Amino acid sequence: MRVAVIHGGTSTEHDVSVASGQGIIAGLRSAGHDVVPVLLERSGEWRTGTGSGVRHAAETLLGCDVAVPALHGVLGEDGTVQGFLEILGVPYVGSPVAASAVCLDKQLTKLVVAAAGVAVAPGLFVPSERAVAATRSAAELQRLVDDVLGAGLRGPLFVKPVHGGSSVGVTRVDASADGGRRRTPGAPSGALPGALSGALPGGGLSDALSRALSTALEHGTDGVLVEAEVAGLEVDVPLLELPDGQVRCGPALLVESDPDEPFFTEAAKYAGAGTRFTVPAPLPPEQTARLGELATTAYRALGCRGLARVDFLVGPDGPVLNEVNTFPGFTPASQFPRMWAAAGLTYPALVDVLVRTAAGRPVDAPRGVVVG
Repeated sequence: MRVAVIHGGTSTEHDVSVASGQGIIAGLRSAGHDVVPVLLERSGEWRTGTGSGVRHAAETLLGCDVAVPALHGVLGEDGTVQGFLEILGVPYVGSPVAASAVCLDKQLTKLVVAAAGVAVAPGLFVPSERAVAATRSAAELQRLVDDVLGAGLRGPLFVKPVHGGSSVGVTRVDASADGGRRRTPGAPSGALPGALSGALPGGGLSDALSRALSTALEHGTDGVLVEAEVAGLEVDVPLLELPDGQVRCGPALLVESDPDEPFFTEAAKYAGAGTRFTVPAPLPPEQTARLGELATTAYRALGCRGLARVDFLVGPDGPVLNEVNTFPGFTPASQFPRMWAAAGLTYPALVDVLVRTAAGRPVDAPRGVVVG
């Protein structure tokens, strides 16, 4: 098949997407496909090997059997590029427009999966206008602190842009002297040190929360999510749709983040020498099966398609869903390919399944749309 691989993008995850795209291009070529790289520059400019501009990109995409939008973050993984492909009538790998948009929004994801019976972390959504006001006004900040404490959020908190991935713009907030920069040595990445498990003093929380809000707002203006830290292990579950329409659950993966990082940060994900992945995750069989059931429930409730990586925090009270990635990192060393490799599916075979599944799916929109 002739396959377009769209990679890059305008988000903060541009470099990660380029690495994913390069891996997919090599894998598809190994599987015997004719691959057309399509690069979306940080500036928003579309480029192929034969030209540039959105009109040229559209014409290139129309000449392909299927597209792989290997994009991470906003204006790529959020349904925007998927909508462009829908308009063109080009089959594509991954979730449709609505599911892509919802899954990139952490708050909407929580609402949908919670309604389906999947546990989520306690949290408070802060609209961007209120978050900005809290960074500029002591009175607004104190009101927000009161609401955080009033919502029962205790112990360390995570402050996140509501959109985005790769832990970009995420801060772990506590009132300890070191700012929560280190975990207890040897503790799992989601563990909650006992000294930090009580209520946060208002003053310390105010200062730390203000800084965290500013960091989150630097990486997204659609709102901020404040969540309680969940004590437990970080476990990822991969889902893959096969050409016959069946959705399979692969081996779970345990994440043990670099102990020098406060959590599974962007640095720990891409440069953390101390980060360890174990697949299959060393969990009791019944717990592994339960994670697969919950991941599948979330996948179906959100309307996902093609593939997804569902991330959980597994503690004494049971699994809590952290997030759903509709197009996770896709270098050969990334978690999603690692998990399927443990199931016996090589990288070229994995990307071949993705494009064959997408190509076999009915497309509503006719081809031949002229852009320009």
